[in-house]
Amino acid sequence: MTDTPLLSVENLSVAFGDAPPVVEGASFTLKRGETLALVGESGSGKSVSALSVLRLLPPLGRCPAGRILFDGADVLEMPEAELRALRGGRVGMVFQEPMTSLNPLHGIGRQVGESLALHTGISGDALRARVVDLLDMVGLPQPGKRLNALPHELSGGQRQRVMIAMALANQPDLLIADEPTTALDVTIQAQILDLLKDLQTRLGMAVLFITHDLGIVRRLADRVCVMHQGRIVEAAATADLFAAPQHAYTRRLLAARPAPRPPREGEAATVMTADDMKVWFPLKGGLLRRTRGYVKAVDGVSVELKAGRTLGVVGESGSGKSTLGLALLRLTAAEGRIAFAGEEISALPAKRLRPLRRDMQIVFQDPYGSLSPRLSVGEIVGEGLSIHAPGLDRAERRRRIGAALAEVGLEPGMQDRYPHEFSGGQRQRIAIARALILHPKVLILDEPTSALDVSVQAQIVDLLRGIQERQGIAYLFISHDLAVVRALADEIAVMKDGRIVETGPAERVFSAPEHPYTRALLAAALHDDRVP
Repeated sequence: MTDTPLLSVENLSVAFGDAPPVVEGASFTLKRGETLALVGESGSGKSVSALSVLRLLPPLGRCPAGRILFDGADVLEMPEAELRALRGGRVGMVFQEPMTSLNPLHGIGRQVGESLALHTGISGDALRARVVDLLDMVGLPQPGKRLNALPHELSGGQRQRVMIAMALANQPDLLIADEPTTALDVTIQAQILDLLKDLQTRLGMAVLFITHDLGIVRRLADRVCVMHQGRIVEAAATADLFAAPQHAYTRRLLAARPAPRPPREGEAATVMTADDMKVWFPLKGGLLRRTRGYVKAVDGVSVELKAGRTLGVVGESGSGKSTLGLALLRLTAAEGRIAFAGEEISALPAKRLRPLRRDMQIVFQDPYGSLSPRLSVGEIVGEGLSIHAPGLDRAERRRRIGAALAEVGLEPGMQDRYPHEFSGGQRQRIAIARALILHPKVLILDEPTSALDVSVQAQIVDLLRGIQERQGIAYLFISHDLAVVRALADEIAVMKDGRIVETGPAERVFSAPEHPYTRALLAAALHDDRVP
């Protein structure tokens, strides 16, 4: 590591249109081989600061003041040809939401190889071999057989690994990582962090790491800049910041942690059950596209959801957690018996199932992908009311939408804005409000806090607890974040390769795990001081 900064951001301001700056006076430096973490709540300016480094701000975004020097050259003054060579070449970037960053029409092999071919000129078998090596390096199973897989055929964590492979393809001098482990389970998180450390050692690569996960910051970063309301309020070496934070906001971030849920007494009524449920996806090949095998995403799983209780489902990405949630709601085809409120719904036709939809809601993992960019927030949150309560007048409809937004910590007046005007964490809160507005009996929560910073995670956990206690909703909570699962779940189901390998009360599973896989998950989470 040399003393000359590879990246120097000086007095940077970022604004959109004629509005006041969202980032003001931000300054930091980054040396070769060093990791700098930008941390803060969603909306604090972390991501737009990182996007400015490569001039990737969305329309109307501009930098009215400041300089961004990369290896001595001002990026803000750089010609387009130089900028194109920089992007994906000397500077790689991992974006927060992989589903919106990957082309839905192209196989992942083609997408990873595109940057390699552009910057290095390799092609043919050499290109294919390099793509397979990259996908294997980031932990994608059977990479040689999945080059033609489309993004929607991968789990959220697997899509994020593809994005990381693309960013590392040309061995960049600087890697900008915007929440790169958000969608990854704890075991893969540990692998990716070890991978980044190894690459830094071998390549002298600098890393600008944007995250809300303070456990990762402690493990990976050399220095930390804390952002709050568009300003850097504290900058220090990682060890110093955790040992003696100086700013009140930093102290509040470090203290934010969802408290474990205490065991609850008494029996609860069963709302939904699934018995021996299976979801198998065919693997086809050859000229005639014959079925040569199956991906057993869910393989003989039985679960029970109870009123006012939470079943937490944990496991690595690709273990079948999200597919289980979709199958329970009949959003993907499945074999086996599914019963809701005592009625078997496995074979109900769509017309008879539709009235039950208001009682069975879901919050998806990727909030940006599940919110229509053409609809206002009010239209998105109120969409269920249009179908299930069409008689409401405009005033009552706006009141209910505003109340739903207020429940998740957003201003009621925000219902006239659009999804692209919000941060990732705010978009997730909009998705939660959309699910809660109909007061469902069952709520499937697929990684609902993965995009949220730690302080908002604690708020959302408290919010979900309070709603559950008031309304008696049964939750199926899918997550790789064991600290959040511990704070919400009454029962735990551990999934591996489409099967439940361990289940039981949360207190028992966390304190005395029986299956080796469960013990491995908990061991991988030990770096996170939020896990009790």
